[in-house]
Amino acid sequence: MNKALFYRIAIIACVILLLWIALQMVLGIVSERSEYRDAAERSIWQSYAGPQTLTGPIIVVPYKEVIAVAGVLPPQFREESRQLLVFPKTLQMRAEMMPGERYRGIHKTIVYEAASQWSGTIALPDLTSTEDLRKSVDHVRFEMGQPYVVLGVGDMRGLISQPVLYLDGKPIALQQGTRLDTLPQGLHARVDTGGAAGKPLESRIVPFQLTLSVLGARSMSMAPIGDQNQFTMHSKWPHPSFDGDFLPRQRTVKDDGFAAEWSVTAFNTRVRDQLAGAPGAGQTAALQAPSVTLMEPVDIYVKAQRAVKYGLLFVLLTFAGLYLFEIVKALRIHPVQYLLAGLALALFFLLLVSLSEHLPFLFAYLSASAACIGLLGFYLTFVLRSWRRGAGFALLLIALYGALYGLLVSEDSALALGSLLLFVMLACIMTITRKVDWYTVGDQPQQVELLSPAKETI
Repeated sequence: MNKALFYRIAIIACVILLLWIALQMVLGIVSERSEYRDAAERSIWQSYAGPQTLTGPIIVVPYKEVIAVAGVLPPQFREESRQLLVFPKTLQMRAEMMPGERYRGIHKTIVYEAASQWSGTIALPDLTSTEDLRKSVDHVRFEMGQPYVVLGVGDMRGLISQPVLYLDGKPIALQQGTRLDTLPQGLHARVDTGGAAGKPLESRIVPFQLTLSVLGARSMSMAPIGDQNQFTMHSKWPHPSFDGDFLPRQRTVKDDGFAAEWSVTAFNTRVRDQLAGAPGAGQTAALQAPSVTLMEPVDIYVKAQRAVKYGLLFVLLTFAGLYLFEIVKALRIHPVQYLLAGLALALFFLLLVSLSEHLPFLFAYLSASAACIGLLGFYLTFVLRSWRRGAGFALLLIALYGALYGLLVSEDSALALGSLLLFVMLACIMTITRKVDWYTVGDQPQQVELLSPAKETI
């Protein structure tokens, strides 16, 4: 066993371990900066408004059920308070999102002003009919309360002006609060349903119109509470993310903005059960709703994290290149020189994060890679004892950094490109070292040489 080779590999492995620790520290810094960005964004939301979820209108009928207490004489009664929710038959919404930006230090978040027009139909409740109400055992009677209409607004601080609601052609004055546990923020107003008493369902269906303008940040959702829901949204922001629980049926994304349309029925969602507080409906979770998020075109911290995860591969490939020079050119490179070269590689990722907070990601990447390649090229000129070798190694680093950038911008094909890069690198190493006598590697430098075809034995 070649002890010199074994000790040398062990020392280089220790150097790699130290550099891996350094890369983990850089990765921690990236995560910390990302958390600072998120905290700055939440701070902006506290002073502006956060993501919005718009819900409504819903007619709420509070009532009490009087129940006889079994087995008690004289007869005693208890009351249970409940609510009946009446949802729209049809619901249409058209919204225009006007995007903007707000800054907190060097960090920013995308905000918007949304002007929406709501329309549809809803059935006024018949307070004289209790056929749809659930009766308990020992039921005695129902006592109906005063119906009111509810509008849900995710963050009331974003309400720009007094919403205008017309029900059956009559304006309704809205007040703050929803009086509905499952809808924490919003508005409500009393509804006169006296004219619906004793009428069939078809004649109790009336139209409604609503004008609602809100401020919000990052995302906007629309709760599909109607039997049939049609949502349309336009914006000048060219980087939308259609998320939530429903994708749009039609969408158009261009450089000057986007347009999207959703069509959702009551059979597609459990949002009604969530609002009614039905067991197992997930009423504590976010409402099932279509949603649009105004995305940043480049998330610098996500790309920086992905880059750092390739850092150890950079170190291994660079050290492999240096070790090949040792073998092929009979050089002796000290472990300290390996360490300094590795630290320059690790410093690239720290430069990338710091510069990308102030520059576009491409310019930050070019600046950081140029600085590190220039430093390594200069240093390796002396380590490899030739400016030609130093320049050649710098060209290899340029190709390596170019390949890394390709991996960062090609998210869908990153695995294929990374696998191809590793295969090419391995093929190059195997080709260069195909005639190396590894039994002599680690001995005196003059004893290490490439075997020529004439020296090969059969």
